[in-house]
Amino acid sequence: MPFTKKHQSSLTVLSILLVIVLVLYSARVYSIQIINSSKYSSNAKGSSASRTAVIKAPRGEILDRYGRQIAANRDGYNVVFNKAYVKDNLNDIILSLVNLLDEKGVEHKDRLPLEYTHPYNFKEGESTEKLIKTLDLADYATADNCFTRLVERYELENYSLDEQRKIAGVRYSMEIEDFSISYPYTFAEDIPTELMRKISESHFMLDGVSVDVVPFRYYPDTSLAVNLIGTVGPIYEEDWAEGENYKERGYAFDDKVGKSGIEYYAEEHLRGTDGEITYYLDDEGNIIDKEITKKAVPGKSVMLTLDAKMQRTVQDALASTVRELQSKGGTARAGAAVVIDINTGGVITSANYPTYDTATMSENYDALLADPTNPLTDRAFQGVYPIGSTIKPIVAAAALENNLYNTSETIYCAREYKYFSDYTPSCMHFHGHMGLNAALSKSCNYFFFELGRRVGAITMTDYFKQFGLGVKTGVEVNDSAGILVEPTSNGFGGDTLQISIGQMNAFTPLQLANYVATFANGGTHYKVTLIDKIVSYDMTKVYDDCDPTVVNTVSLKDHTISSIKAGMLSVTVDGTGQAALGDYPIKLGGKTGTAQVKGKADHSTFILFAPYDNPEIAISVVLEHGASGYASGTLVRQILDSYFYSSEDIVSDIPPFTVLE
Repeated sequence: MPFTKKHQSSLTVLSILLVIVLVLYSARVYSIQIINSSKYSSNAKGSSASRTAVIKAPRGEILDRYGRQIAANRDGYNVVFNKAYVKDNLNDIILSLVNLLDEKGVEHKDRLPLEYTHPYNFKEGESTEKLIKTLDLADYATADNCFTRLVERYELENYSLDEQRKIAGVRYSMEIEDFSISYPYTFAEDIPTELMRKISESHFMLDGVSVDVVPFRYYPDTSLAVNLIGTVGPIYEEDWAEGENYKERGYAFDDKVGKSGIEYYAEEHLRGTDGEITYYLDDEGNIIDKEITKKAVPGKSVMLTLDAKMQRTVQDALASTVRELQSKGGTARAGAAVVIDINTGGVITSANYPTYDTATMSENYDALLADPTNPLTDRAFQGVYPIGSTIKPIVAAAALENNLYNTSETIYCAREYKYFSDYTPSCMHFHGHMGLNAALSKSCNYFFFELGRRVGAITMTDYFKQFGLGVKTGVEVNDSAGILVEPTSNGFGGDTLQISIGQMNAFTPLQLANYVATFANGGTHYKVTLIDKIVSYDMTKVYDDCDPTVVNTVSLKDHTISSIKAGMLSVTVDGTGQAALGDYPIKLGGKTGTAQVKGKADHSTFILFAPYDNPEIAISVVLEHGASGYASGTLVRQILDSYFYSSEDIVSDIPPFTVLE
């Protein structure tokens, strides 16, 4: 049919009308989105309901004294249900996700205390009180009663038994965790990247399901100072509304919190401030807008007094020392080593052997618990040992300060000490006439039997306490007070003699190092600390410098200090520590010790401060049943090398708060 002028005229009219409609539509859109955007936005937000959901804040990091990461964060993937987007097919979606994760061998959250296979009995050892209360059943309800009610409650009648159990486990977990728009439900945590991609690609089939990128705790070295750093974990039900009362403190039930060590102690600093996302809903509950109304603020970072590289070196050296002793037929089985900053009380290193790896601790927990060497024990902070002759500098200080001995006096060592008729202990050797210097150098028991008897048990015990022995150190994590015999009189008979050479009482390696630090700095007894400062997450701001805290001051005359230090120098030059440290290029003050253990080889102990003229560090080493003082001396040498002769000059040319790799 030919194209006429009439047709052309009609087409022109239609074109004009279409242009007019488009112009009007564009103008309306421009008016809404540009000119009156604030008006319509506020109307949408004001006239509709709104719900807020949490944006998780990263946990603050734990760093060593130079900013090296000890506990950090990494990105991981969580599968999350968002109530705002959930449709009517929730059960089908749950089943699809559970099957997908089961296929990949990935666990999902299921807090239902029923077994996973039919018949669905109650799980052994788990409380059923909350389940029965939630389902509004009688106290005597059976597992079968509970399962029947769950099927009804969540409308699972058309699913197989196995499918019912799978879906019910998730639905019940959602319910007791208050699943709502304000509280999204974390279905699975830290899933593999491959699974994340698969779920993300299937999002159009999984209404209300998202894969969120969230921070997870990460330990670059999972066996470094594990007893001190501690762990994070889920909030236990008994701590939610009671116990630690995390609910009142503003935590969400699925938050991770510090469970032990510095992670627990510094929780208030490490915890970040969660942000918020607000959803705006229409009258039918559909989301019409959303915005971040509160940004998440990362937690503060905690800088420790520890030197991470030195910590690793000392841990390895301690392990090698014990293993070498064992390979040579020795009975040594364990040990600890502590290094303290003499002028602050800060712990630079605290090593234990044996120890464990947090990466495999959960799967190996039963074996670790049953291990007779007790690898879970923090020997450095909680192990209690008789310390042998390392106590002698304090006994000497008590005698000198109370004018019960003068350094010009010599005491005759006849080997067998016969002051008490009913108790006549012996020295290891016959030393003849000895002054204080030689008595410390050669560790003459006879000499210190005499000093101890003169001083008396009560006065010696008082000095032990002043130096921090037998009392807790004040350190941030759990430590032992040790065992300190409280004498009822200065007489105390032969026990006084045993106390004067380091028997009867028992102390921790941490206390031992702190006592040496107190003596070496002239008598200032600092509270032991692991925390150097609290800084912002980006390390640009210092919130707390954590200045050293003085517990007490031991009154020591200059002559007392110089006389005892001279004897401790002699120990390392030509005395009992000479074999291990006699040729060391830095002057040192030390004292060896062998503590008797009934029916077993002696413990080997060593204390030291360095450098001699201007002390910086105090060291204590204890080798359980190490017998030989030489073994502990060689370990001390390795510790000194790590501190004074590290191949890396850490502190030069490093701007403040620079993170070192």
